[in-house]
Amino acid sequence: MRAPRRGAGRLVHPTPTDRMTQLDRLRNISIIAHIDHGKSTLADRMLEICGAVDPRDMRAQYLDSMDLERERGITIKLQSVRLDYRDHVINLIDTPGHVDFGYEVSRSLAACEGVILVVDASQGIEAQTLANCYLALENDLEIVAALNKIDLPAADPDTYAAEIESVLGIPADEILRISAKTGEGVDDLLGAVIDRIPAPEGDADAPLQGLIFDSHFDQYRGVVSSIRVVNGHLRTGTRMRFMQAGATHEAIEVGVRTPANLPVASLGPGEVGYLIAGIKDVGEARSGETVTEAARPAGEPLSGYQDPKPMVFCGLYPVDGDEFEDLRESLEKLRLNDSSFTYEPETSGALGFGFRCGFLGLLHMEIVRERLEREYDLNLIATAPSVEYRVVRDDGHEIVIDNPADLPDPGTIEQVLEPYLRTTIITPSTYTGALMDLCQSRRGEMVKMEYLSPERLELQYRMPLGEVVMDFFDQLKSRTQGYASLDYEPVGYEPADLVKVDILIAGEPVDAFSSIVHKDKSYEYGKKMVDKLRELIPRQQFDVPIQAAIGSRILSRQTVKAYRKDVTAKLYGGDVSRKRKLLEKQKEGKKRMKNLGRVEVPSEAFISALRLED
Repeated sequence: MRAPRRGAGRLVHPTPTDRMTQLDRLRNISIIAHIDHGKSTLADRMLEICGAVDPRDMRAQYLDSMDLERERGITIKLQSVRLDYRDHVINLIDTPGHVDFGYEVSRSLAACEGVILVVDASQGIEAQTLANCYLALENDLEIVAALNKIDLPAADPDTYAAEIESVLGIPADEILRISAKTGEGVDDLLGAVIDRIPAPEGDADAPLQGLIFDSHFDQYRGVVSSIRVVNGHLRTGTRMRFMQAGATHEAIEVGVRTPANLPVASLGPGEVGYLIAGIKDVGEARSGETVTEAARPAGEPLSGYQDPKPMVFCGLYPVDGDEFEDLRESLEKLRLNDSSFTYEPETSGALGFGFRCGFLGLLHMEIVRERLEREYDLNLIATAPSVEYRVVRDDGHEIVIDNPADLPDPGTIEQVLEPYLRTTIITPSTYTGALMDLCQSRRGEMVKMEYLSPERLELQYRMPLGEVVMDFFDQLKSRTQGYASLDYEPVGYEPADLVKVDILIAGEPVDAFSSIVHKDKSYEYGKKMVDKLRELIPRQQFDVPIQAAIGSRILSRQTVKAYRKDVTAKLYGGDVSRKRKLLEKQKEGKKRMKNLGRVEVPSEAFISALRLED
């Protein structure tokens, strides 16, 4: 085998007569796998073997550039890099593994002709392995399978190769054995990529068609877009038209990531790079946008992407009301980089002005909130997460709500429908009982149970989304010592016996604490919130009752006791009526104060009461 060429250099663009040769030398691939199966480490070894990064600058998870990614040890954003290997150019896209970031995987697959499917040789197929593999097959992509971590003592590549063959139909003798950590077998994997994955197709002489598959906002240069050229040439200085947005801009800089940004004169068909056009309006370069030349436009835009549908909703409010406009701008810029969350303004009586935001899952919600606080220096309060319900009123009219405060009066509701999921759990068979108990406690209905091997099985359940989004994943991991894996997909709406639990403080409902829960769990939720708020709300000069209620029916109550001054301390004795007179006077004063006083709930109480992990 010939040694790989060292040093990442600029690809020289040949004359039109050599264009087909260049197209044959291109490979566009993506790495897909379950969480922690070694995608980012494999990308590191590929960067090293192809000499793309100076050894002095090399670090673990090189393509995970976000602080949040490095702290949590997960990939959140897809990253692309151009590698030179054996006279070929490989455009590699590293993707996230968590179920909440599946939209990032689907976007990267649209820019590829093939994928490397990585499976841990000590764990075998997991839920996301199946989901990502089926996603690749739907996109009609070539799959190169590799068993990673063969250097581990627990690795059993032969057993898991047979499992992959029986479940996914990939022949066991075609599955490569590699160790991304030591580099063993990675050279052969790169060779297999060149041999098995087809070169991209494209017409160099056709009008320009380029697909934007990711963007982010740079405060100095405007919008920086990742782009895959499908037909024609994208040249620096060209006047371009963004077909969906209808905007026209000049290409200030066109380049490739090696992984450092390297400007080039032009990008041809099949090539992946970046585009800077001095765009300040973030709405003009969203993911899925088609770029063409203004002078010679393409007849129609590329198919782009389906917008992902948010599944979990919460309100985001600035702690300081003056930061509302800053929050609006920050959400606008972040949405350019992550088009999968939605937001719209809303008002809360307790929290003031904020935004109702929709996310793909609970981890996605946490990540977006943390990015807003870190990257844009905001201090936020998030309300309790909820899902989207459909409410059929007694007049036959159907409304969609994602905020418990919008639920109509119970007397006008015919029925409430909640979203359901088909959840797939892959687990060692020893934890079957614990998982069945967990799923049934969350109102799950078993669809099927199938053994993948004598030691591992696949469980499928239909479950309400509202039961999954809160702490289901944490419970799943704790009950199986971290060995089970989860994937889910929406399967429509079904009627359910749901009620709105209101939290009243001093008789006034606080909308931020309201929640829609199943009737059987309403008392448990109400008692938990009331007990928690009793610890968090500071004492006043009068008693503060905290109640959980469904309509006019009180479920639970706690009282924050008043401060009390000893008004009889100055008395040295004498008639008891003098003491009683002072106590009655104090009682009247407290009664008047209760009528006039207003309970101020501190922002810390909202943050603590609505904290997810509690």
